[in-house]
Amino acid sequence: MEKHRIFTTSFASVYPHYIAKAEKKGRTKEEVDIIICWLTGYNLQELQQIIENRTDFETFFAEAPQLNPNVSKITGVICGWRVEDMEDKLMQKIRYLDKLIDELAKGKVMEKILRS
Repeated sequence: MEKHRIFTTSFASVYPHYIAKAEKKGRTKEEVDIIICWLTGYNLQELQQIIENRTDFETFFAEAPQLNPNVSKITGVICGWRVEDMEDKLMQKIRYLDKLIDELAKGKVMEKILRS
């Protein structure tokens, strides 16, 4: 089976869209970075390195230090798919990130986004 195109897309090419979506709704790049680091376990320096290296999504999630243990609390629909029911684990992780950025853009408070 052929890999989905997003798997081989560089994280760096999508990252500005996450920031633009958040900033359009009055949120910040810093909040986007906090969400990404919370989800993946990367620190800001590692995140910057990933962006500079143009790491693809498959590698981005494969090498993530640790997916947050509260990731199972991320539920709901994104792009017409229920994230908690997705069978492809890589696509599920990508959609988790999409869902968190969506919540940020919709004005949710950070404590709720980070499932605190």
